[in-house]
Amino acid sequence: MLGLLWYALYGFIVIGLSIYGAHRIWMVVTYLRVKSKYQCPAEQFKTLPKVTVQLPVYNERYVVKRLLRAMVDLDYPKDLLEVQILDDSTDDTTEIIARELKILKPHGVRMHHIRRGSREGFKAGALQYGMQHMDSEYVAIFDADFVPPAGILKETIHYFTDETVGMIQTRWGHINREFNLLTRVQAILLDGHLIVEQTVRNRSGRFFNFNGTAGVWRRQCIEDAGGWEHDTLTEDLDLSYRAQMAGWNFVFLPGVVTPAELPVEMNAFKTQQHRWAKGAVQTCKKLLPRIIKSRLPLMTKVEAVFHLTSNFAYVLLALMAFLIVPDPAGNPGLTALLVIHLPVFTLASLSVILFYSLVLREVGIHWARWVIYLPMLISVGIGLSLNNAKAVLEALFNQTSEFTRTPKHGIEKARNKQALVVYFSARSWLVLLELAMFIHFGIYTYTALKMQLWLSLPFFVLFCFGFGYTALLSLGVDRWGDALVCRIKTRDLATDGI
Repeated sequence: MLGLLWYALYGFIVIGLSIYGAHRIWMVVTYLRVKSKYQCPAEQFKTLPKVTVQLPVYNERYVVKRLLRAMVDLDYPKDLLEVQILDDSTDDTTEIIARELKILKPHGVRMHHIRRGSREGFKAGALQYGMQHMDSEYVAIFDADFVPPAGILKETIHYFTDETVGMIQTRWGHINREFNLLTRVQAILLDGHLIVEQTVRNRSGRFFNFNGTAGVWRRQCIEDAGGWEHDTLTEDLDLSYRAQMAGWNFVFLPGVVTPAELPVEMNAFKTQQHRWAKGAVQTCKKLLPRIIKSRLPLMTKVEAVFHLTSNFAYVLLALMAFLIVPDPAGNPGLTALLVIHLPVFTLASLSVILFYSLVLREVGIHWARWVIYLPMLISVGIGLSLNNAKAVLEALFNQTSEFTRTPKHGIEKARNKQALVVYFSARSWLVLLELAMFIHFGIYTYTALKMQLWLSLPFFVLFCFGFGYTALLSLGVDRWGDALVCRIKTRDLATDGI
C-alpha cells in the first residue's frame, strides 16, 4: 500500500511538472516564431509631453547617489521633467539624498524629496502617494538599484501616441553579472523571463506584466485599473493584470536595456525570490477567478493560468525532493523506473535545458560554457524549491508579511576592495532543512552509485548539489556577517559622506 501511495503521489508530481515543462517548450517554439515581430511607435509626438519620474527609496545608502546622478543625465527637456524621490527610509539615506540634491540643483532638474512619515502600503503606497502630488500624464518608475540610460524616455515615450497603450516595459540589464557565480546564474534566470517569456507573451497577444521598475505608465491607465494596491507583495503584477483586463495594451521593448544591480549573496537572493513567489500567488488568488470568468480570449486565459500559477511548480519540486529515493517499494524494475523518470527528464529537465539553451544563445554566451551553466540553472532551481514553496504556502494560507526589500550595496565589477556591509537579509530556519536535504541526497548519490542506478543518478546529483549550494552559501553569510568584505566593493565612507 505504501508503495502504491508513493507511485500515485509521485505520478501526480510528474504530471504537474510535465505540464509546466510542456508550457516551457511552447515558450521556446513561440519565441522563435515571434521574436522578429518588432513593434514601432504609431507616430512621433510633435511636442514632447511632461513626464514624472518616480524613485521609490527605502534604506538605499549605497546606491541612491548613483540613481540621482542618472536623473541629471536624462536626455529630456528639463522643463518637461520632474523627479519624485519617494523616500520611506529609516536610516541615513534621507540625509544623503538631501545633501546630494543640493549638489545637483545647478543642473536644472526639478527633484522633489517626498517623505510620507510612514511605510503604509510599502512601495505601492509610496507610488500612489506620489501620484497625488503630480500633474504629468506619464510616469516612469525606477527602483534604487537601477541606472536608467540617458535616452530611455525618448526611446519609450513615442509609443504612447497609440491611445490604447498604457505601459511600456524595458528589459533589465545586469551591472554586476560577472561578479560571482550566483550573479551569473541570476542574470540568466532573469534573461529567461525578460527576453523569452515577456517577448512571447507580448508579441503573441497574451497578457504580460510590468516588472516593478524600468517602465513608463500612462497615468490614466493606472487610474482606470483602480490605482496601486498593496494587498499583495507584487503590486506590479497585480496592477498589470487589472489594467489589461480594463482594455489597455502593453508594449515590451527587449532592445531597450536598463541596467540594474543583482544581489551578490544567497540570503538576499532568497528574500527577493520569496517576495516574488508569495506575491504572485497572492495575485493569483485575487485575480485568476475573475480572469477565468471574464470574456477574454481562451488562449489569454490559458496563459494567465500558467503565468500566475507558475510558482506552484516549486511546491511540486519540493514534494519530489522528499519522495525521490533510490529504490522505493523494493525493486521496481527497469520498466517502472522508465515510467517514472523518463517523463520528468523529457518534459521537465529537458524543457529547462531547451529553454535556457535558447537564452544562453540569445545573450551571446559561448556554447562551451553551457556545460557549466545548464546544470547550475537546474540545481539552483532545485535549491530554491523549499524557499519558494514556503512562500507559496504562506500565500495560500493567508500568512501576512511586510514588503522586505532586497539589500543593495552599489556593487559593480571590482571584488578586491574592502567594504562596509550594512544591509543583510534576515536569517531563516529553512537553511537547516536545506542542509539536511543536502546530506540526505549525498547519501542517496552514494547509494545510487553502489546500486548502479544510472538512470536515477543524475537526479540525485542535481538535488544534492542544488541543496548544498543554496544551504552552504546561506550559512556562509548568516554565520560570518563580514564574509563578504573581501568580495564586495562599495565606496569609502568619507567619499559617501556617511
